[in-house]
Order: sequence, then C-alpha cells, then structure tokens
Amino acid sequence: MGRATNRLSASAVKAAPAGKHADGGGLWLVKRPDGGAQWVLRVTPHGRRREMGLGAYPDVSLKEARESAEQWRRLVREGLDPIKERERQRREAARNIHKLADIALDAFESRKAELKGDGKAGRWFSPLELHILPKLGQVPVADIDQRDIRDTLAPIWHTKAATAEKAMSRLNIVLRHAAALGLEVDLQATEKAKALLGRQRHTVTNVPSLPWQEVPAFYQSLGGSITELALRLLILTGARSGPVRNIHIDQIEGDVWTIPAEGMKGRKDATKDFRIPLSKEAQRVIAEARKFARDGFLFPSVKRGVISDMTMTAFMKRRGMAERPHGFRTSLRVWLAEATDAPYDVAEICISHVVGSKTVQAYKRTDYLERRRALLERWADVVAAESPEILRFVGAKAP
Repeated sequence: MGRATNRLSASAVKAAPAGKHADGGGLWLVKRPDGGAQWVLRVTPHGRRREMGLGAYPDVSLKEARESAEQWRRLVREGLDPIKERERQRREAARNIHKLADIALDAFESRKAELKGDGKAGRWFSPLELHILPKLGQVPVADIDQRDIRDTLAPIWHTKAATAEKAMSRLNIVLRHAAALGLEVDLQATEKAKALLGRQRHTVTNVPSLPWQEVPAFYQSLGGSITELALRLLILTGARSGPVRNIHIDQIEGDVWTIPAEGMKGRKDATKDFRIPLSKEAQRVIAEARKFARDGFLFPSVKRGVISDMTMTAFMKRRGMAERPHGFRTSLRVWLAEATDAPYDVAEICISHVVGSKTVQAYKRTDYLERRRALLERWADVVAAESPEILRFVGAKAP
C-alpha cells in the first residue's frame, strides 16, 4: 500500500493525544481525553457519507483495523453499503443460532402446564421428535420453508396420515412460538407445505364398537378379575380407559366419581374436574374392586402402578373380538340416541364431550349431573339385565 493509506504507526497510535488521527483511506483513530480510543471508517456508498465503528483500541490493533477497513472498502467498490451489509451478517449469525430443535424444546417447555401430567408421557413432543427433528432439527428456524416441510413429511403423508397431520400441527405451533420470540419465520409454511403435499389419501377408521344391543351379553360374561371389573366400570360410566385405570378411592364420594381435570383428555382448563354419577351397579363393581386396591388405586397392576392401557384391549383380543374398550363409549352414545329422549347436550356430556363454544360454556355452567344419573341408571339396568345372548360370550370366556 502507498503512504497515503498508512500514515500511522503502532508507536504513534499508542502515543497519540486526544483527537482524531487519520491513517488514510477513510480510517481514523478517535482518541478520547480519558485515554480510550476507537477506530472509525468513513466511506461514501451511493454518494452518502457514512461512518462505521471498527472496534476499540487496543482491543483492535492498527493492523487489524487496516484489514477490516479494506474489507469494508471493497464492499463499497462493489456498490454495497457496508453498514447495512454488516447488519445483514449479524442477523444471519443470530438466525443461525436458533435451530429448530432448540425452539421446539422451548415451545414444549412453555406448554407443559396445559398438557396432561406436564407432558411427561411425551405424546405432545414425540411427533416432532420422531418425524420432524431428525431431518430439520439442526436447520435454523428462519430458514425452514414449505419445501423443507414437504420433503420431510412426504414419506408418511399418505401412509401414516394421522401421524403426519399431528407432526404438521406441532411444527406449526413451534413456528408460531418462534415468531413470538421475535424470530423471522414464515408462519404460512405449514399451509403451503400441505398444498404441495396434496390431499391425504386415507380413510378415517373409527374405533370398532359393539352394538349396544350386544353389550348386555358381553357385560354379563365378565368375571371378577381386576381387568374384568375395570371393563365393567368402563361400560357402566362411559368414561375413557385412562380415568378408569387410574381411579382412586379418594375420587369417590358417595355415588359420585370425580375425575381430576388433569385426567380429562382434551381439557386445557385445568380448573374443571368432571363428575360421573355412579349407578347402583357401578357402586357394586367398585365395592368388589376395593379388595384389589393398592395405594388407593382400584385397578393396580401386578408389579406397580395401575393396569396398562393395553390390558383391557388384550383381554378382548383373546376373546377373538375386533371391538375395543374405547368403543363402549360409542355403544353408550348410540343407545342414548336410539333408546332415550336425552337432549343432545346431556347425551354428549354423558361421554364427557365438551359441548358448545367457550362463550356457551361460560354461561351454561351445569353438568346435568342429575339427568345423567337417571340415564346411567337406566343404562346399568340394560347392560346388567339377563339375556339369552350371554351364552355366546360365556363360551368364549378368556382364561
């Protein structure tokens, strides 16, 4: 370089008094009265005079300041604004720090409180962990677009439609979480990806259920084992498998079973418990189950905890049945529709479905407990009634 751009020396910089000292080519050392100093580069991109700091002296040496100044002057010669380019590079560096895997974990942590059991079962996070993060976890969240999502979910979009849809939904939540953190993301990426993937080729298959007319025969074929008593209570109450398996003596008061809010599937409002009126037959089943109780749980497993989610299903499989325990909720709901005059809202609440919008729920603060009590008592009379059909099940009774 010529002398015009190398006016200062290391010793001169060190001994320079307060003031501005030119090194040439727009590079200046600005020294303050307190002894501190700053490197400043003056450039004129697009005809506008600009000043950009290159760091403090002595943290940035004279040699480093000259190298940095030449780097930015080169950009000016290429027609770029060095200050804007530096900001772009900083944003790029910041963006690269926020990997999708990190944002996904942060989103999960922020939602644990509204998930059953604080999300310990892993069901909320597993669609991401299994189907999204292996391919996109290390990609900066700001870089993810619809093509990335399409390529990631295409292998299961049609073959495992429900799983793919759930993974897509979780990813959309994560992207919105990233936006809430102030990161630049495409909030329409998942919808665009769906458009690229096309309509899913699958048929929704409902859980096989026993026609309500055949439920009495099955019910009366059940014995008194833990599994069979759990099935009896599930049939009589219309409850889901989880609350039945985890029923605790403390949840029962008289002829009412109160399921804690955290045990209710799909209920984000953690302040709402759900009451189930117990028919005389249900109370008899509970009384019989008490002899098996351990740590207050009516249906303990052999080793520890309660019977597993598959216990009742396996029992029905051994009988050669295609129907599943969850299907008894359908059996009850169809009976309510076909054999009673129960209003829609009452019938839905009998199987613990949320009825109406949040606004409707805010004003309609009844759970129709007494009306449900009468209906479940009638249901118990139906399923516990003697029937010739019982022979069909007794002969196939599981060991």
